[in-house]
Amino acid sequence: MNRNTKAKLNSFCCNYVTLGSVEEAAVRAGFPRETALSEGIELMKTEECRQLISKLRQLLSDSGTVAAGLKRLAFGSCTDAVYLVFADELPPAEVIGRLDLFNVSEIKRVKGGGVEVKLFDRLKALEKLFELENAFSDRDRAESLIKALTAEEESENDDDN
Repeated sequence: MNRNTKAKLNSFCCNYVTLGSVEEAAVRAGFPRETALSEGIELMKTEECRQLISKLRQLLSDSGTVAAGLKRLAFGSCTDAVYLVFADELPPAEVIGRLDLFNVSEIKRVKGGGVEVKLFDRLKALEKLFELENAFSDRDRAESLIKALTAEEESENDDDN
C-alpha cells in the first residue's frame, strides 16, 4: 500500500470513528463526494480498516455510533446550515443532498418567505458525551474490582488444597 493510500485509509478510519458516517468519513478523507459512499464501503470491507477502527474506538473509550454522534453534534460544523439560511433562494435538490445538516434539529419556513433553522444544543451534547465516557470509566473500574476480588478468592481456594 503506497503512502497516499495509507494516509487516506488512516484519515477515513479516524473520521469514521468520530463521525459515524461512512460517506462523510470518505469525503473528509479526500474521496470525491460522488464516489465517497462506495469507496468508503470498500475500505470498510478490508481487515486493516476494521482493525484500525476497533483500535481507535478502544483508544477513545468509544461506544461507537452513540459517542460518534454526540461528538459530531458537539464539535461538528454548522457552515452548511448557515449557507442554507442565507441563500437567496432554495438551492437545487442535488446541492441540498450534499449539505452536512447533521447538527440541524428543525427546519421550517416562516411567514414572509424566510427559513428558520434550529440546531442541536452543543452544550447538551457535551454533557451527554461526558456522562457516557464516565459510564465507561466506571464500568472499567468495577470490572477491575471484580477481577481483583475473584482472583483473591481463587488464590485462597488454591492455598486450601
